[in-house]
Amino acid sequence: MNIDRFAEKAGSYEQNPSRVENVSNIGSLIVRVIDLKRSMHIMDFGSGTGLLLKSIAPHVGKVTAIDVSGAMNRQLREKIPRLECEVDILELDLTISSIDRQFDGIVSSMTMHHIEHISAMFRKFYAMTKAGGFIAISDLDAEDGSFHTEDTGVFHHGFDRAEFANAAIDAGFTSVCTCSASVVHKPQGDFEVFLLTVVNFAAPSPIPWPY
Repeated sequence: MNIDRFAEKAGSYEQNPSRVENVSNIGSLIVRVIDLKRSMHIMDFGSGTGLLLKSIAPHVGKVTAIDVSGAMNRQLREKIPRLECEVDILELDLTISSIDRQFDGIVSSMTMHHIEHISAMFRKFYAMTKAGGFIAISDLDAEDGSFHTEDTGVFHHGFDRAEFANAAIDAGFTSVCTCSASVVHKPQGDFEVFLLTVVNFAAPSPIPWPY
């Protein structure tokens, strides 16, 4: 039986200003460094209540939102009429399930630390990304375990950026870049967040990064 670890948090998830600011920062950076187009169909992995999707929606044609939490998906479904692109919500666990389609790009915010085997997930991302497509994945830098104060199914206390990038490279992606994206401010400290982008090996050129 699957446990919805966000069932009690979904309704108040966006009432945390630091959380909202963090994902807004991530979304703004993705929009700045990725050449998004209205013709694109992208996947939002771990879409939650749609915080990241809200930033991306005005720049693409369709988003397939994937999340294992039914409670979070219900929150997102209520927002669909106000979002600026077509949205399809799939409630599934992508670690054990697959969908037979490819996307122009995959975005994700603060989800990978909930994934036990990130190398396997990157391989799945690779199979689901069209030639020339992109991935923009954001998560915590390695931390001491104090970021989470409750059990929401955490497998990693953040990531070493080089090791995270190598997992993407081992999956087949090239032109891997990482940069700082945001800082989450909590009573127990400040936590750095990074963004990793990878361009499919068939892409004509790397994604330019700001300095």
